[in-house]
Amino acid sequence: MADLDAALDAIAATGQPVWISVMDRVRAHDLLAAAQGRLEAGEDLPLFGIPFGVKDNIDVAGLETTAGCPEFAYRPETSAFVVEQLVAAGAIPVGKTNLDQFATGLNGTRTPYGIPTCAINDAHVSGGSSSGSAVAVALGQVPFALGTDTAGSGRVPAGFNNIVGLKPSRGLISTSGVVPACRTLDCVSILANTVDDALIVLRAAAIKDRADPYGRAGGDALAATVPARFRFGVLDEAVLARCTPEVAGAYRAAIGTLERQGGRAVEIDYGPLEAAAALLYSGPWVAERLAAIAPFAASQPEAIHPVVREIVLAGAGYSAVDAFEGQYRLAELTLKAKAMLEQIDVFVVPTAPEHPTVEEMIADPIACNSRLGLFTNFVNLMDMAAIAVPAGWSGAGLPLGVTLIGPALSDGLLAAMADRLHRADPYARLGAGEAALSRTRAVTEAPGTEGFVRLAVVGAHLEGEPLNAQLTGRGARLVETTKTAPGYSLYALPGSVPPRPGLSRDGGAGAIEIELWDVPLAAFGSFVAEIPAPLGIGTVETRDGSLVKGFICEHHALAHAEDITAFGGWRNYLSAGQATQITHATARNAQEHRP
Repeated sequence: MADLDAALDAIAATGQPVWISVMDRVRAHDLLAAAQGRLEAGEDLPLFGIPFGVKDNIDVAGLETTAGCPEFAYRPETSAFVVEQLVAAGAIPVGKTNLDQFATGLNGTRTPYGIPTCAINDAHVSGGSSSGSAVAVALGQVPFALGTDTAGSGRVPAGFNNIVGLKPSRGLISTSGVVPACRTLDCVSILANTVDDALIVLRAAAIKDRADPYGRAGGDALAATVPARFRFGVLDEAVLARCTPEVAGAYRAAIGTLERQGGRAVEIDYGPLEAAAALLYSGPWVAERLAAIAPFAASQPEAIHPVVREIVLAGAGYSAVDAFEGQYRLAELTLKAKAMLEQIDVFVVPTAPEHPTVEEMIADPIACNSRLGLFTNFVNLMDMAAIAVPAGWSGAGLPLGVTLIGPALSDGLLAAMADRLHRADPYARLGAGEAALSRTRAVTEAPGTEGFVRLAVVGAHLEGEPLNAQLTGRGARLVETTKTAPGYSLYALPGSVPPRPGLSRDGGAGAIEIELWDVPLAAFGSFVAEIPAPLGIGTVETRDGSLVKGFICEHHALAHAEDITAFGGWRNYLSAGQATQITHATARNAQEHRP
């Protein structure tokens, strides 16, 4: 359990510009005591005692909601629906975080409460509009925080602060009690250090709100099954050239990682997505931003930040005809995007094309901000889900990130894929600190590891090889193709039928190709019983640091075996024509073989 007083102390020491207001310590402990009582009464509280931050356009009872504008402030008697769900799960809201005023911006500078800067380098913007929430998580003040995301406001600050930004499907988290930016598009987002943390929060928050006219039931949205083989959409080089070289380099590296994890990159036409993105600020949806605060904008326009005022008041220039024409255009573009999604499982894009300094943003606030939305603005318009994850570091020590995007209610798939990608980075660390990200996968993939044993397969049980039916016949499923950690050797065992290798962790130079399979626990014993000596089942470390069950070989059998480590894996060895080829009849006999 995260320490409540430690969080309150850290917040008090920081204050503005990260935080706008802080929960009274007595009130926070009252909430903790109430949660303790419910826990002792037998309630399941998955977030018991965990302090969290709340973007200050989301209501928390007892704290002012300012939306980044002091003159707009009001004190709600009840919390937003999402906050109530998290409190019901045992979490403690400890304060309200800074933001681009009225959630209009992707940079974090449009606020009268001081400018929160990047948690890693304060010369650069924090990203917005969920600026304070992202920085608070990156600094370790709270384990997670709520933001909102209409045009990228949860993803861009996550990318700029080396944390995870989960933008759920529209309506999956209620927006009741949230000051709207574009009410038909708004999403409450979750900022956390890991995908697993964000997903735990999403499971507690994604409760159907029957009073929210834009709410939707999640159904199987949080199921997390990653196909053994998947296709992901990538940008062409012309679009990628609009990014800084280091952003482009990190993006290409992420593509390589996904390919090693079983993915196939498919180049997409980014034109329809970018055209849709342009509609958000250069189309009639600007009028929806004005609709959200129309009475206030009419009575106190001088209270609105100058850049925000220029954007929002421009909404008055759009007619009802413009609104319908915009809807028609969006429908055409969405149809093209859906056709692309029929050919792939997810899109993968850089989170942002560049990371400007505060000075650069203030000098050119609209154009500079607009560039940050290149890969984010279309997502909610096209009713998609997305998650931003860290993807390395620039030469200047700034975090880089990528975003995975899928159709509505693909949240679980995106989370599982993003977690796998994040943990593949051997240098990943949490937020602005030095703590390393565990490379052991945390997100459980449906049907989950419960009731299954994850098994590393290295030879004749690989997909398409003679003994693979011993796995598939027991209901096992392929999870991914990967490699062992360094230090393993692979040997061709003489006289084995069908030909088999032996894997040994003997300090060799190899990282050997393996497949990971989930084998039903009920069938695992009978499978192991079929394995002939000198092979057996032990523990194998994968390249991402996970420890799984896997095929190993008794050491004595390797004395006269051929060292084939240099081939990098059994399939490469077979492809080189080094192993004895077996006939179909031999394969059938081998499948029926019992030791």
